Amino acid sequence: VQLQASGGGLVQAGGSLRLSCAASGRTSRPYAMGWFRQAPGMEREFAVTISWSGSSTFYADSVKGRFTISRDIGKNTVYLQMNSLKPEDTAVYYCAASGGSYSTTRTYEWPYWGQGTQVTVSS
Repeated sequence: VQLQASGGGLVQAGGSLRLSCAASGRTSRPYAMGWFRQAPGMEREFAVTISWSGSSTFYADSVKGRFTISRDIGKNTVYLQMNSLKPEDTAVYYCAASGGSYSTTRTYEWPYWGQGTQVTVSS
């Protein structure tokens, strides 16, 4: 599975951005998808995941209520709508895919990764 993320950019605090991640390759099997992020000098961390059907999601407390993940199965694409952005949301955002459970937050359990897209929130 190859993943291509897009949609990052620079936004002021309180603003919104929408990220997209398109999957290609062996997409016929069911797989969960997720967004992780890595701030400068920090480890990559879980932000939000979604099940293959899109019916189940799992959010980190830090983004709950502000971020919304969704997926379009027909387009093999997952989206991340980010509202009420804060400076601490500044990071490189990576999309990931896994044939395992959507509920795992450990990065090493996600075998497929996109290239990352930079999100910068100014105060």
